[in-house]
Amino acid sequence: MLKNEDTMISGRDFVIVNPQSWQTDVSGNIRNIALEIARHNRVLFCNPPLSRNVLLKQKNDPFVQEQTKLTQDHRMNSIREIHPNIWNLYPAAIAESAGWLPNTNAFNVVNKVNNRRFAQSIKDAMKQLNFQQVILLNDTEMFKGFYLKELLRPDLYIYYSKDYMLEIPYWKKHGQVLEPKLMQKVDIGIANSEYLRDLFRKHNPNAHYVGQGCNLDVFDVYKKRSMPADMAPIKKPIVGYVGAITTYRIDYRVIHELAKQMPDWSVVMIGQPADGFPVEELSKFPNVHFLGKKPLEQLPDYIMAFDVCINPQLLNPTTIGNYPLKIDEYLAMGKPVVATKTEGMKMFADYCGLAATPEAYPAAVRKIYEEITPDITQARIDFARSHTWENSVRAIYQAIEETYANRTAAV
Repeated sequence: MLKNEDTMISGRDFVIVNPQSWQTDVSGNIRNIALEIARHNRVLFCNPPLSRNVLLKQKNDPFVQEQTKLTQDHRMNSIREIHPNIWNLYPAAIAESAGWLPNTNAFNVVNKVNNRRFAQSIKDAMKQLNFQQVILLNDTEMFKGFYLKELLRPDLYIYYSKDYMLEIPYWKKHGQVLEPKLMQKVDIGIANSEYLRDLFRKHNPNAHYVGQGCNLDVFDVYKKRSMPADMAPIKKPIVGYVGAITTYRIDYRVIHELAKQMPDWSVVMIGQPADGFPVEELSKFPNVHFLGKKPLEQLPDYIMAFDVCINPQLLNPTTIGNYPLKIDEYLAMGKPVVATKTEGMKMFADYCGLAATPEAYPAAVRKIYEEITPDITQARIDFARSHTWENSVRAIYQAIEETYANRTAAV
């Protein structure tokens, strides 16, 4: 991925926009990127403006109340230093709710107003912090970031693709038109999977694969672990999963096949089932156990209790090419892994078993379990531990430097 391991950018000002706030971002990707960039640069992380609809319907939400209070009822920006070299902007701007509009042209009229309001909040914050010649990094905010290149005039505009967002209802209706146009006009595209990079290149040739980091402080195989109390009674060997349990991402048929074909194994699912996932039906198998959601810091203890880890993704446009961070977490703990065969799993093929169908999972689980050796286990750990946020950000820096070099050569 990297041609020059010494690639480093320092002393620059980065502005980051994201559909979620620093406090509520689910994936944590952009927070980790911001923290790494801030080691040698200044970062303004911009929370999105609250929409009028949210203010009306979620006024009792603690975060909504906090942002309303900090911005003095949306009259004044609030800027707080939340980490060395990172400032968090709570914008005073309010976004008009327009996603319900059936026509994208009509939506974009309102969207442009929202962009102007957001941009003004960002400009005011940049002026207050004396940010100059900024590099603007947009993490999948295809709507409120659509006009920021024209309005903020950054030195570089980068768009980060980390999921196939157009299958998500909120983004799908208008994003099918707007995201490709945004990709065309940004200076650099970056993606955390080769599949997403290739999709980006259909709209902009200057798109780069930058990989992704793993939280190695949490998923550290060398730390002492203890058996969770609710795992102790479960019969081994155990095949286990940790993560979101939704009908859109998880193929329940895999659990069914494992339970049916491997009655001598236990199947453990860690996570909060949602979206009608058939827990009751699967729990009829005596060897299937749903243990609920667990705190992040406890997840390595559960993974260590598994004999084989799985990622039974349901194939769809969102899952086929996304970066499977879960695999890094499993491998970092030295565990054998079987996952659904997807484009995103190609880079892990030497370290994992791949199953093309639910029916193929049981044989793949038995095979990888029987092939465990100390050398293979260490290779899995070493591979996962090479996926750091430092390496990912270094790849972003390389894309920036190449873009500047090409810009200079074109003059």
